[in-house]
Amino acid sequence: MALTHLAYFSVALLLVCAVPRGFLGDLQGAQGTVLVIGTLGLWRYSWAALNFTRALYFKLRVYPRWRKARDIRFAGSTARHHCYFMVTSYMVDQDTTLPVYRSIFRAAMAARDGATIVASVVDGMDERLIRDIYRNMKIDPNHVALEIDRIKANGKRDAMSQALRILASFSPNHNDILVFVDGDTLVPEDVWARSAPVFLDGKTGALTTDEAAIIDTEGLFKDWFKLRFNQRQVMMCSMGLSNRVLTLTGRMSVFRADLATDPSFVRAVGQDFLDHWRLGRVNFLTGDDKSTWYWLLSRGYETAYLPDVQSRSYETQPSDSFFDSSKTLMVRWFGNMMRTNGRAIRRGPRDMGFFTWWSILDQRVSCWTTLVGPISVAIAAVLVTPSVIPLYISWVMLTRYMFCTYIAVFNREWFPVTHPFILYFGQVSGAIIKTFVLFRLDRQKWTRQGSSGGSGKVMAFYDRLKMAESTAHHGLAYAWLTLAILFLNTLE
Repeated sequence: MALTHLAYFSVALLLVCAVPRGFLGDLQGAQGTVLVIGTLGLWRYSWAALNFTRALYFKLRVYPRWRKARDIRFAGSTARHHCYFMVTSYMVDQDTTLPVYRSIFRAAMAARDGATIVASVVDGMDERLIRDIYRNMKIDPNHVALEIDRIKANGKRDAMSQALRILASFSPNHNDILVFVDGDTLVPEDVWARSAPVFLDGKTGALTTDEAAIIDTEGLFKDWFKLRFNQRQVMMCSMGLSNRVLTLTGRMSVFRADLATDPSFVRAVGQDFLDHWRLGRVNFLTGDDKSTWYWLLSRGYETAYLPDVQSRSYETQPSDSFFDSSKTLMVRWFGNMMRTNGRAIRRGPRDMGFFTWWSILDQRVSCWTTLVGPISVAIAAVLVTPSVIPLYISWVMLTRYMFCTYIAVFNREWFPVTHPFILYFGQVSGAIIKTFVLFRLDRQKWTRQGSSGGSGKVMAFYDRLKMAESTAHHGLAYAWLTLAILFLNTLE
């Protein structure tokens, strides 16, 4: 590994050496480029440094103190905290279902005050398999109750809302917790013991935890997920300092049970929507984790983060190639973000705090600022000198290596030499996809399911018109961005 990292720096140095001696003289005509990239770089790197510092302070100082205080208080509490589980499965193979439900049943058995599991399944074979696992593990039905809800394949939101109504019939109280679990996610056995103390604070409505991906095949897809979750740990720790995370991960998050079974919460999960000035009523197909997060945010509840509790999910590539797979997943992820982002920004910083509000605003702004560097370099290469390209590539290699080093140290594991390239790819392609979905909020699709927000193969005239209009708005936004950069780059 050391040799590959040495080769990495050698390439970066060779790129700098490839710049001709007269480059600085040529650069006099690109002062605007240097000013634009330097100013935005100072902003973005200072923002990253702030989040890194907050994350480190939270992980090493604040969270251990919070955890100790919660555990002491919980040990002295006489209240009962029943643990409910809501599990949704769709098109999950048996090799995944077996370990997933075994982990859920073990976590349920470890819940001191008992547990109730509601599993939402489509296939009768899944129901039989789950009941066999329950029976073979010799679980005491008086301590862990199992209820399976057979549903039609109408989407995850419909499955969740129906399961939540079943859970509401058990009348959970303010002390009970409800674990949302996807059918491909392994649950930590101590999820009850680690989660219940957090909810002693009446202001906390939900919590989410660290995540990891289980991917058997080595390659770019696995490296991309590894880096993504390591980045997520840093950002979540930063937000955890404010006790308001930016998403309640759909794979596994824990809610106060009486809030998660509130009728308005159930409606938000099943029938969330956005009224857009151009696209009209946009019903949310995906993004249930953003709907639950926004419901709590809009009602003033805090959302905690547990950096030392980890769920693990089985991940498979949606397509054969890494690029198609990453694009498919990012369109869904960032579409969910952008559909909820605007309404969260409009709430203002008063109720959620300035840092949380600014972080939400940054999600929308960063998709444009990230593209300023590549566009500025392209303009300078055409109008001034192509020598700016190898210098920019070298700069990207060194700065992304620096970021990867910090992320690796924070997570206490080293990184392969592919990570800096994957990091830059994720930043630029992610920004492009964010701008794409920003103008097409009505286009959404599950990775596994065939249902989508479109009209099928034969699209109505109105849908085609909306698509053309979205493309025109998107193109106009890029044109204005390019013109602004061109103007700034020509400043002397």
